[in-house]
Amino acid sequence: MKKKICILGSTGSIGTQTLQVIEEHPDLFEAYVLTANSQADLLIEQARKFQPAAVVIADEGKYQYVQDALEAEPIQVYAGADALCQVVQMEPVDVVLTALVGFSGLRPTISAIKAKKPIALANKETLVVAGELITELCLQNHVPILPVDSEHSAIFQSLMGEQSEIEKIILTASGGPFRNFTKEQLQNVTPAMALKHPNWDMGAKITIDSASMMNKGFEVIEARWLFDVAPEQIQVVVHPQSIIHSGVQFKDGAVKAQLGAPDMRVPIQLALSYPERLESTFPRLDWWQMKNLTFERPDEDKFRCLHMAYEAIRMGGNAACIVNAANEVVNLAFRQERCGFLQMADVIEKTLQTVAHQEQSTLEDYLACDAESRRVAASLI
Repeated sequence: MKKKICILGSTGSIGTQTLQVIEEHPDLFEAYVLTANSQADLLIEQARKFQPAAVVIADEGKYQYVQDALEAEPIQVYAGADALCQVVQMEPVDVVLTALVGFSGLRPTISAIKAKKPIALANKETLVVAGELITELCLQNHVPILPVDSEHSAIFQSLMGEQSEIEKIILTASGGPFRNFTKEQLQNVTPAMALKHPNWDMGAKITIDSASMMNKGFEVIEARWLFDVAPEQIQVVVHPQSIIHSGVQFKDGAVKAQLGAPDMRVPIQLALSYPERLESTFPRLDWWQMKNLTFERPDEDKFRCLHMAYEAIRMGGNAACIVNAANEVVNLAFRQERCGFLQMADVIEKTLQTVAHQEQSTLEDYLACDAESRRVAASLI
């Protein structure tokens, strides 16, 4: 029996690689629902190739274009944010892979959890913004979250079969393209420079977040909720080669880690096939080429976004929601050359200081906090 997969964000980096995994195992997986924000042409191309039951284009202005293009196909076409929340609840769907970028992944993920659909999570902002709410909903609905991020998948794999308590999570980071830059050099970083990641092929937003180490900060917050650990139990280690994807230190001092070539299809495939491991044609490690594996402390003075992520965990409540919203605003502003590289952290910090802090939040509270934080951040640029 094939697993029917709903891919939220099929036209992005994770989404397209998920479709490659499905192509590798057409006897095991089926692309049942595909969704895109605005990349209508690629969504149409994917729909014609994979023949899903339904597609959603979030940009309602492109609905007719997609509808006309797929008129001859036996595929239902929907549009808008509400449609994303509805398709994840379709009865045949077995797994919902959430690969939407940013805050937009929150509502559809909650909708899927309430429909008791297992979640393959690539949208880290869902746990960053509303980790407490999401984990509570998962417990109530007996829904597993299977991590797709390479780092969190590595931690998850390191914990397989373990009954011992976690002493420390070792969360590795490539350090991005600017790890050896001085603060003076960082002042002159351009979007073109920041979009050249040394190891990974990712979307523009995540690539900028990686350069600022905000992406690693979000992964710290995500790990806090996925593995139920305190912030002081999460140690970020800069590992430029991206071979050790992350690991766990146990109370006896032993460390288990997962290694592999930097290829996102490996954790994607495991999230879809768990608890089984499937064969793949993906690249293998060449042990004789690994001359040097190096490790460094992250510089939280230069990369203040990482520091603010830890601060958001300590503050709790809606603090991480504020940080996420402000980051989405400054990330886009930097790509549009309206904000400097170092200025991004300044705006995020000031937004966190300005927006009212709440200890407990409902979904409606998070939505309001997100909107207010975006408004404040935009006014500070």
